[in-house]
Amino acid sequence: MPASGTRIAAETAPDVALRHIAAACRADLSRYRAIVLQSRRPIGIHQARVALRRLRAAFSVFRPAVDGPEVRALSAEARWLAGECGPARDLHVFLTESVTDVPPVVKRVAARLASSHLQRARAALSSARYSAFDERLQAFAGGTPEAEPAAEAKAARLDTFGRTVLDARHGKVLRRGRSFDRLGEEQLHRLRIGIKKLRYAATYLAPAFASPAAKPYIEATVRLQGALGALNDRATAARMLADIATAARPTEDTAAPLKVLARQAASGEKRRRRKLERAWKDFRKVGRFWRA
Repeated sequence: MPASGTRIAAETAPDVALRHIAAACRADLSRYRAIVLQSRRPIGIHQARVALRRLRAAFSVFRPAVDGPEVRALSAEARWLAGECGPARDLHVFLTESVTDVPPVVKRVAARLASSHLQRARAALSSARYSAFDERLQAFAGGTPEAEPAAEAKAARLDTFGRTVLDARHGKVLRRGRSFDRLGEEQLHRLRIGIKKLRYAATYLAPAFASPAAKPYIEATVRLQGALGALNDRATAARMLADIATAARPTEDTAAPLKVLARQAASGEKRRRRKLERAWKDFRKVGRFWRA
């Protein structure tokens, strides 16, 4: 979201809006990077990843208006950083949200893994590569000449730009959701990616419309993304279980405990499907605030 005190309105140029958003993401990343480097609190890794994800999403949303080598380079570096922070966050979510009653032997192995993952994230966030990325992001947010948009982007209004982007992304989600009841795992994954992109676009572009219909629309996308993500958790759980099995020492017998956790992580399929169906129906009913 834009930095506190910054006003984005219908007449704001897309490149100006993007710079405000980039500045806010940079501030959040800096704040939570400090937590990662100084403590083991999970909020540091989680929110650092969120800031990076928001930044990459912003570059994607505004790409039709603001593109070029600098934007692509910044997005690529944000992706690298998120990847370095990902294993620590995924393991924490698995142990605290996907399963319960984790056996002591699994906890011991997971603790070693968590320490290794944290060191990996800290190394990335304290590296010269990070410093170079941060300097370039600061320059971009400040609007240096090297990061100037095309003339037509400067002349555009955010509401006009936003309608085009939101129509395209909303339409793509509807197309991917055709024959919803028969969608397979890969098709649901593609739908999840589409709704995530739409959610960020709606969040970033809503200030251009100042419509009360924006909030229920964004909330519907959040619920649908969450429901689709719950189905995807099985793949993440399988990866975490495999990592723990690989990290176990010969003296640590984790086979039986991990099988129990695997069954636990895979349970509740029907409940997740029902939740997803409700979220899809709610999304289909919600009004498009940019066309209100």
